[in-house]
Amino acid sequence: MSLLEIQGLAASYGKAVALESVSLQVQPGELVGVLGPNGAGKTTLLKAISRTLPSQGTLAFQGQSLHGREAHEVVGLGICHCPEGRRLFPELTVRKNLELGAYLRPSRAEVEADMEKVFALFPILRERLEQVVSTLSGGQQQFVAIGRALMGRPRLLLLDEPSVGIAHRLKIEIFDAIRAIAASGVAVLMAEQDAQNTLRVAERVYVLENGRVARQGSSAELAGDDHIRRIYLGV
Repeated sequence: MSLLEIQGLAASYGKAVALESVSLQVQPGELVGVLGPNGAGKTTLLKAISRTLPSQGTLAFQGQSLHGREAHEVVGLGICHCPEGRRLFPELTVRKNLELGAYLRPSRAEVEADMEKVFALFPILRERLEQVVSTLSGGQQQFVAIGRALMGRPRLLLLDEPSVGIAHRLKIEIFDAIRAIAASGVAVLMAEQDAQNTLRVAERVYVLENGRVARQGSSAELAGDDHIRRIYLGV
């Protein structure tokens, strides 16, 4: 059974259709990329999964329908969403932002242990633990955002544009960390515009165009696809 099963998903903003008949799957521990230009429906897709946006169609996690569930219930099931733009609490410290990711979990010992796992991925955060988030660089703030989502102990991590606006050196560090997260057993569904790095780290990729799945396949298959090479890789 797939960890996440989506069939015929549709979503809109008023009369504006954002997703139309989207179907995809994510297996346990799999790293799946969703590529597409601005306005393709990537953010809408992740919002529909995390139930911050209504949708129609089949949307099941571990065989359970997500329709009718509130966003906090979805987190409790094991889906954590790292949104576009990070959405951190800028005047709180790194520590407080990370702890807020674990608000549903009562065990302090487990929270501290998971914070150590975040530090293993992003060592600079240990040094910045008591620093106010607004004083960090954009890349370091993205480390905090991903770390905060991991503090919820997700079975499925949703990442929306984790590399946008990030310096190249830190962007590579972020993608390598995402690959390490998936290697640890956490499934990842990552929406991105950086096709080169997405194809480098993801096992499979879906391409969204105008709210529909235009192409799908393994990263190797899509890296050799003439349309992908021309439109997304510029070769």
